[in-house]
Amino acid sequence: MMNMDQIYLVKDIEGYSPHISRLISMMNYARHTTLQAVENLTVDQLDYLLDDQSNSIGALLLHCAAVETAYQVGTFERRALTDEEVARLEPALNLGDRARAEIRGHEISYYLNKLDEVRARTCELFRTVDDNWLHFEVPFWDGKPGNIYFMWFHVFEDEINHRGQIRLIKNKIQL
Repeated sequence: MMNMDQIYLVKDIEGYSPHISRLISMMNYARHTTLQAVENLTVDQLDYLLDDQSNSIGALLLHCAAVETAYQVGTFERRALTDEEVARLEPALNLGDRARAEIRGHEISYYLNKLDEVRARTCELFRTVDDNWLHFEVPFWDGKPGNIYFMWFHVFEDEINHRGQIRLIKNKIQL
């Protein structure tokens, strides 16, 4: 889905409505820079913890995939995660102690495959809706209204935030 010849263009994408195309364009760029940040990392680097309260790069990557999955359910299916879905997405969704203990020992390909699988599904789902869908409003944080456009902005904004953490961890590892 990511056209590297057009990675710096926010524009229409065939098969998607205009605003959804632009949203995907921005999501693609955010993902491109995340992938650049983790390129060729070893298992030890992916598992590295700055301290006993930090998250590993691997956990942050799985968190990005888990958040996107949760927003697929919340926005396309308009429902909360089931107990089974929460169990499957944990510990990546909330990070913390469990993530530090359980998200370890995977090659970079494991994390990249998870990110790719989730994004492919997101792109499939975006083909089923139009720009009007983006403006649908629901109660969101702190009881304030939020629209689906904002929610999907938050998905890649969250990834950008964690990419910053990934870069900080890489600097501390001194690759």
